[in-house]
Amino acid sequence: MDRDHGSAEIHRRVLEFIDHGRLFTLALVLSAEGSTPRKAAVRAVIDETGKIYGTLGGGLVEAEAQHRAVEVCQTGRPAVFEMRFQGGGRADDEPICGGSMRILLDPKAAKDRECFARVVEAAQQRCRGIILTTVRTAGHTEAGCQWFGAEQIPTDAAFPGAQKIRSCLARETPELFVERSKSPEVATEVLVEPMIPKPLLLIAGGGHVGQAVAAAADLVGFDVNVIDDRPEFTDEAMFRPETTTRCGDIPKQIAALSAPGETYIVIVTRGHKLDAETLEACIHAPVAYIGMIGSKRKVSLIRKNFVESGLATEEQFDRVFTPIGLDIGAVTVPEIAASITAELIAVRRKGIIHKAPDTRTP
Repeated sequence: MDRDHGSAEIHRRVLEFIDHGRLFTLALVLSAEGSTPRKAAVRAVIDETGKIYGTLGGGLVEAEAQHRAVEVCQTGRPAVFEMRFQGGGRADDEPICGGSMRILLDPKAAKDRECFARVVEAAQQRCRGIILTTVRTAGHTEAGCQWFGAEQIPTDAAFPGAQKIRSCLARETPELFVERSKSPEVATEVLVEPMIPKPLLLIAGGGHVGQAVAAAADLVGFDVNVIDDRPEFTDEAMFRPETTTRCGDIPKQIAALSAPGETYIVIVTRGHKLDAETLEACIHAPVAYIGMIGSKRKVSLIRKNFVESGLATEEQFDRVFTPIGLDIGAVTVPEIAASITAELIAVRRKGIIHKAPDTRTP
């Protein structure tokens, strides 16, 4: 088994198989109810020998999918199967967690190459959108998928309709819609799958606070990049596997990586001079958040220097969250990281804006 991490890797894997002409089945969890190893919209690629790239949760459900995928690779016909976790007890071979999963096995995913290519491109450009996977059953099963950017969802979209599609996107939650005809054997199922790029977090400084923020922010869904000019503080071994580390000039790196939109910048370098230089490099960037660590005295001095030198107006400096983090009385490094991460969440989810401290001079 080859464990791909995340939907972006799976979509790239699909393109790789298509472009190399390899025979494979694309497995997609259409729905998952109750206690299940994976949830809806999870994908895995299974080749003609049964080798799986990605995971459907392991155990019996994955083994069953692998076995069936080999068969559909041979027949070339898509299929849907359900796995119920209703075993009787520890002596029973059946899973007992109580949920159920409905899984599509599509050996014809190559016909949807354009959709997967657009999904990969959208992920690279950090664009929001949705994948619509349609499964039609009428004696046999047919499946296909489409990609729509967030602003491209047609007002006259077919079942389940534009309103429900946009609702899934707004809630950032996949949902399976089912339309049945008078015959129970004939049905249309549409999985609406929001594709939401992770907000980009740039952490200037890989010291103790930077490391702790990186770990906490990764857990709540940020795409974390840590930048430092010291190799020992960008050692990948000190960070979670999903974290990107960059060694180089911190202000230059921050300026180059500050993409418009959902970019969040946390400035926690080793000293006030480097903090100020980093802030200068990004204070005018159209990003969602800029936060800088420091005492009230440090903040007042840097503010005064920026305003008096013309680097920023009072109003422009006011958008900087500094002192950084929600005021929860944090003292230890983990607590400080928690307060900073909570502030990032509050900005993202509630749209809070920073209020400048009452005292702006020492």
